Formats: sequence, structure tokens, C-alpha cells
Amino acid sequence: MKMRTAILSVVCLIAVSAVPCRVVAQAPVPAAEQAELTQTVMTLDTKLFDAYNRCDLKTLGAMVSDDLEFYHDQTGLMVGKAPFLQAIQNNICGKVQRTLVPGSLEVYRLKGYGAVEIGVHRFHHPGDPGPGGEAKFVQVWQNKEGVWKVTRVISYDHESLTK
Repeated sequence: MKMRTAILSVVCLIAVSAVPCRVVAQAPVPAAEQAELTQTVMTLDTKLFDAYNRCDLKTLGAMVSDDLEFYHDQTGLMVGKAPFLQAIQNNICGKVQRTLVPGSLEVYRLKGYGAVEIGVHRFHHPGDPGPGGEAKFVQVWQNKEGVWKVTRVISYDHESLTK
């Protein structure tokens, strides 16, 4: 009986293996569409961090979702727009400035949702001659009826820069 079961299992395995299956690669985003998406996200990034650097909480609040999830390698998870804005007001306003590292920005379409932005940014303290710090980040942008908002952020690999 064991031999019969083993033979039947092998026959079934061969039969299933012989069934053709089709694996389809994802079609690349057309170049013009990718260029437009990259420009859109670059513009959004500039607007978001201009607001961050100027402590414009009204603009920041309009650019993040109510259910924002912000993952930070040093402070952990923060959920919600209100805690995010409170943290900016308490810890960033007048104390920290952010710049995007030139050439580090990558943008990828999230079909039916929006885009993911990946890059490296630098932080420095105004009036402090020190080199500041650098971190990698991932931001997920949702495009809902033409309105773009950040829904998820991962900020990681924070390190001090050396002179």
C-alpha cells in the first residue's frame, strides 16, 4: 500500500509539473509617466520640507494623512497627524533644518495608490557649525482624487556626519 501511495504521489507531482503556467513580469512605467511622477514627488517633497523647516504646521497638517504612521529608528512608531504635528512643534521648530541629499531621490509608482519616495536627507541645527546628521527615508504618498498626502514614513539609519 505504501508503494502504491508513493507511486501515485510521484505521478501527481509530474502531472502538476507538466501543466504550463505563465509568469508575467510587471510592465515598466512609461518614461514620460515616470518623469512626471518623479517631478510631482520632488515638488511635494520640497513643499513638505519647506513647511517643516519654517514650522508651518498648517501646511504640514494638510500634507499628511490623519492616520499617518511614522516609523523612526530612534524613537519608534508614532501614529496619527496630531502627535506628528505636536512632535514637530516641540522638537523641530527652530531647532532643526532638513535638506535632501542631491541625487539620492528615487520615486516609484504604486499603481492605484500613489508613489513611494526613497532618499537620504541631512539635518543640521541652525547656528551650530557642526556637520549635523544624515538618515535614509521612505515615504509613501497617496493620491486621492488629485490630492497627495503622506500616509507612511520610515526614517532610519540616523548617524552623525564627521567634519
